[in-house]
Amino acid sequence: MVNVGRAGAANLDVIQARIAERLEVSRPAVSEMIKKLATEKLVVTADGQIRLTAAGRRLAESVVRRHRLAERFLTDVLKLSWAEAHHEAGRWEHVLSESVERAMDKLLGHPTTCPHGNPIPGSAYEPADVIPLSDSVVGAPVVIRRITEELEFQPGLLEFLEAASIQPGEVVCVTSASPDGTLTVSVGDDVVGIGAFTGERILVSA
Repeated sequence: MVNVGRAGAANLDVIQARIAERLEVSRPAVSEMIKKLATEKLVVTADGQIRLTAAGRRLAESVVRRHRLAERFLTDVLKLSWAEAHHEAGRWEHVLSESVERAMDKLLGHPTTCPHGNPIPGSAYEPADVIPLSDSVVGAPVVIRRITEELEFQPGLLEFLEAASIQPGEVVCVTSASPDGTLTVSVGDDVVGIGAFTGERILVSA
């Protein structure tokens, strides 16, 4: 059995309330969904937390892989925006066949991350040593590595980050940090403000 009681970079317990908030559905609907998944032996619940079984983990990784490959295809080949690609990939992840998935992976050159820098399951991804942008030293240039998945679900944020060139591979520098966690960040010749929530979830390396 696989313990996934913690959810990604945000380090949050996986509980029904957070699932309901993320999916924008009612808690009773989530409860019913979890019961069905448990019946299919894809999840178990304990101490109020939801954990994937090994079978659940394999299924989840398959869906995530197809979503992130689709995002790559939609941005790299079809030149859609981050936000458009993210929403469209949410539909593609459920309909891509294995043969199309393999062909897409080959066409794209076997990418290891989605456009936001998050790893593609089943790829040759090798994690880098990263820290949150909010922990970087003021005045020291850093390279953006990942826009963590939690930020993808914040309305309008992907559009903002893409327009501001806050993207993996870009060199940025925190020029000031306010007591409330708000950051002022230089990106090329531009300066942008980033809130504490976002700054804690953008991962960078020196």
